[in-house]
Amino acid sequence: MATIEDQIKELEDQISNTKYNKATESHIGKLKAKIAKLSAEDEKRKASKGPVKGFYVKKAGNATVALVGFPSVGKSTLLNQLTGAKSEVGAYHFTTLDVVPGVLEYNHAKIQILDMPGLIKDASRGKGRGREVIAAARAADVILMVVDIFNPNMNVLMKELYNAAIRLNQSKPDVVITPSGQGGILVKPTVKLTKIDVDTIREMTSAYGHINATVVVREDIDVEQMLDVLAGNRVYIKAVMAINKVDLAKPGQLEAVQKMHSDHVTVPVSAATGMGMDDLKQTLYDTIEMIRIYLKPQGQEADMAEPLIVKKGNTVGEVCEVIHRDFKNNFRYAMVWGASAKFPGQTVGMDHVVEDEDVLTIIVKR
Repeated sequence: MATIEDQIKELEDQISNTKYNKATESHIGKLKAKIAKLSAEDEKRKASKGPVKGFYVKKAGNATVALVGFPSVGKSTLLNQLTGAKSEVGAYHFTTLDVVPGVLEYNHAKIQILDMPGLIKDASRGKGRGREVIAAARAADVILMVVDIFNPNMNVLMKELYNAAIRLNQSKPDVVITPSGQGGILVKPTVKLTKIDVDTIREMTSAYGHINATVVVREDIDVEQMLDVLAGNRVYIKAVMAINKVDLAKPGQLEAVQKMHSDHVTVPVSAATGMGMDDLKQTLYDTIEMIRIYLKPQGQEADMAEPLIVKKGNTVGEVCEVIHRDFKNNFRYAMVWGASAKFPGQTVGMDHVVEDEDVLTIIVKR
């Protein structure tokens, strides 16, 4: 009996031998869905033999940033510049053999920075402790890709992250699959589909193992995004790219690298000299989208010296959880002053969304 790896290889060969056009789009989508289903089964089988030994790093601060790059691009030096942490530095491959954490304090926020071993080709398949590194990266709020200006091609690294189900600077596709008792697979798009047709979505959903289901598509997705929906294990993480060693670059070299990576936010830096560190700190802070909330005890002045740091889009209820769960359990109402309030001192409930530099009073049950 053919192994899962053999079945996947056979399907991949079928795809490579099929000329891609409108007539074959549905067939290729179906084959890709079968591969995705077999890959998921393979991962489940491997997981049943025991979890992959990973790097355990206790979460600290308001957010986590993972340093990702090839070996010897300057990640450890960059960590030391950003946080003052002591990560061993050396001009040879695999200086960092474990995850080294540090904390960047900026705009009252505490941002945990993780320096991780460099990624290499086939890291997503476990080469060079790749699975452990990627597992740590998947849990981050932001991935900071570190690029050597003299070796700027990141195609291998991008592919490894993609193969590890990490989607950089993408949003989760707005597609919902709801199993049903009968009727087969019904596809209901609410927008015009220009990159995939209804038949392909139906074929892919069936190939993945769904028999009766309603698929509501609220976004103009493509085949790869439909695969991501079916797999259900993708993580969507914001990314920033630090182009390192710019102090040594020749005229025009930085501009060429920035053009190469124009689809990413890039920050020119020199980890060795500290050049560009302020810009990088601000970019990370902006990318994480943290906001400051000033707490005002009832009948007292607000504490404007020490804001509470929360994520953009957080509600009053989520602010209560950050302070202490008892605040949420005993919550009566809150009063808010600032950009999110219709008028100063507005009374709000737990579902009220706060904004940067709001002043908040939380009233709890006695």
